[in-house]
Amino acid sequence: MAADPNPNKFPVLSYVLARLPSFTGTKSSSPSSSSSAPAFDVEQPPPSSIEIVTQMPHLARPSVLASMTKSISDVAQTRSVLRTLGPRPDHETVDKARVKLSEIERVSSESVSEEGEDKKREEEMGKEKTWCESILKLEEVHDSYEKLLKEAEERLVRIYESVEKDDEDGVAAVAAEVEVNEEVVGILQHALGNQVERVDLSGRKLRLLPEAFGRIQGLLLLDLSNNQLQAIPDSIAGLHGLVELNVSGNVLETLPDSIGLLSKLKILNVSTNKLTTLPDSICRCGSLVILDVSFNRLTYLPTNIGSELVNLEKLMIQYNKIRSFPSSIGEMRSLTYLDAHFNELQGLPDSFCLLTNLEYLNLSSNFSDLSELPASFGDLINLQELDLSNNQIHALPDTFGTLESLVKLNVSQNPLVVPPEEVVKEGVELVKMFMGKRRILMLEDEEKRRTEEEMEEANAGWLTRTTSKLKTYVSDVSEYLGSNSPRDSYLEQKL
Repeated sequence: MAADPNPNKFPVLSYVLARLPSFTGTKSSSPSSSSSAPAFDVEQPPPSSIEIVTQMPHLARPSVLASMTKSISDVAQTRSVLRTLGPRPDHETVDKARVKLSEIERVSSESVSEEGEDKKREEEMGKEKTWCESILKLEEVHDSYEKLLKEAEERLVRIYESVEKDDEDGVAAVAAEVEVNEEVVGILQHALGNQVERVDLSGRKLRLLPEAFGRIQGLLLLDLSNNQLQAIPDSIAGLHGLVELNVSGNVLETLPDSIGLLSKLKILNVSTNKLTTLPDSICRCGSLVILDVSFNRLTYLPTNIGSELVNLEKLMIQYNKIRSFPSSIGEMRSLTYLDAHFNELQGLPDSFCLLTNLEYLNLSSNFSDLSELPASFGDLINLQELDLSNNQIHALPDTFGTLESLVKLNVSQNPLVVPPEEVVKEGVELVKMFMGKRRILMLEDEEKRRTEEEMEEANAGWLTRTTSKLKTYVSDVSEYLGSNSPRDSYLEQKL
């Protein structure tokens, strides 16, 4: 359920919560319910119990588990409440609620109460305001819950560490960190005293980056990949000329808001970290050409990412948990390469088909979530490579035949009906030909139907006009026969 902590992000907390009594409130009437056997939460069985106990063997000790259970009562209570309130609203809905609420408050402050004021409009605004406030409140509650989970996980880890007897690995790690820091200090001192354009600190087991790095003037490239960095200091905003930043392969959970001040940044690689969100300020990096956020835990992209990163050419978001693209994605008119495989995409926004410069698109392995493509998909006229494998697509859009530039297509592992399997096996050209002919037949049928409807309307109009004239004639004759005008004796004579 939405309120359950992610076992990958909060492994210890998930393990302990799974051993709490179920929050359903149902109690067994059996005498055995009071036995000493542990009560498990049936709503979240622990699939990785064996793995985590292997890594942290002291979790199997009853005293350790009991101590941990007492320390997370606040999490248990909050989780129970959230299950009643519902899942967290998506980022775009929250942004829209904020904008709408601001609009309502502005209108309310500017309006002057007058006699005869439209009560219906006032009621509608009241309902909209209530909806916006409830969305923001729910977001706030979930946000607080996320912080609560993080604190609880840290608390449990501290409890576990306090009972560990063997700390040789910890001592070795501290020693290694001191040694690395000395090397970093030397590199930093040299960079501060000389004109340096490139600094490569990849694979140094770094856990911290000194704030002083933000004072290296003239730096164009900074490579911090494959370390153990948990945070990037805000001082990085001082690297005004930075063109390329690589922080891939670390353990970053967030990026600093100050990253938006890197106005000349063209290449940003934050792949293979633990990011759950991107700061909205990243949209201000308007010079970005390549953005790689793959292999993280993102569930959404910033609402304005498309309207502000208009120079972006390559976007890699594969291996995340993104459920939808923001509607602004269609404004990335420079985008030529988009990899979004292994996500949870449920569809594409209508604006997606405005990406007319797109040449490579990978939407594979969104599994049961992706079941159809928009009708205007054929507008992607420059698309050359398309991967739709491992989804639930039953039919390609009718406009598919207009993708004249398409040379590579993968639609395997889909329950495709249109086009049929025998056509797909023959390759992309036959698929385009089949879909093109199908489109033409559909257009002809549509035209035929429209013509028939127009003829029916025309005939109906002719009949209406004829009937009207006949009625007028009959009316005129009846009026004539019923008048007092002199009768013709010839017409009245008997035959």
